[in-house]
Amino acid sequence: MNPLKSITGTIISGFVLAVIIIFLLGTAGTVNPWEFWVWMHVLVGITWIGLLYYFNFVQVPAVGQALAEADSGGPGAAAINKYVAPRALLWFRWAALATWITGALALEAMHTGEGSGVVAAFTLAEGYKAIGMGAWLGTIMLFNVWVLIWPNQKKILGMVEASAEQIAGAKTVALMASRTNTLLSIPMLLGMTAQGHGMPF
Repeated sequence: MNPLKSITGTIISGFVLAVIIIFLLGTAGTVNPWEFWVWMHVLVGITWIGLLYYFNFVQVPAVGQALAEADSGGPGAAAINKYVAPRALLWFRWAALATWITGALALEAMHTGEGSGVVAAFTLAEGYKAIGMGAWLGTIMLFNVWVLIWPNQKKILGMVEASAEQIAGAKTVALMASRTNTLLSIPMLLGMTAQGHGMPF
């Protein structure tokens, strides 16, 4: 049976390969919860931000083009809005939440002093300023996903009843929240990388 024929098989195989690589490279001899949670955080974070970029760079322009060409015999946006968008939004919103939770767990695991790593990050304590800035921006982005983007996308996709006027308003709110998250993702990712590698200059 080829594991690459299913997404579940592919993901399980990826984890099996990662564990094999860990043993080939040499284990540390002890459990390293910081690395584990950072690894999980990066995996789900890539899913979240990858879908955010997909929506902004691919789906929104594609739907706009499909709508523009619908009157001249084009297929319209129905297939994207019916089959692709709901599935992408499911992964998008839950990956956002998983990213925040694994980030909080990584902050706790990296914290060696008294108190909480989450508190140290959100109060921008010494040694936590870069990652704290990233945590704040990630929290704002999570809020935008669940409070602004998802409820409005449900109106746009016809998952909840809404008038034409409400749908038009929902399109604006969802687009602006999504574009805000795209903007915030750039310094947020800087915060994540700068914590371990320092600022670019």
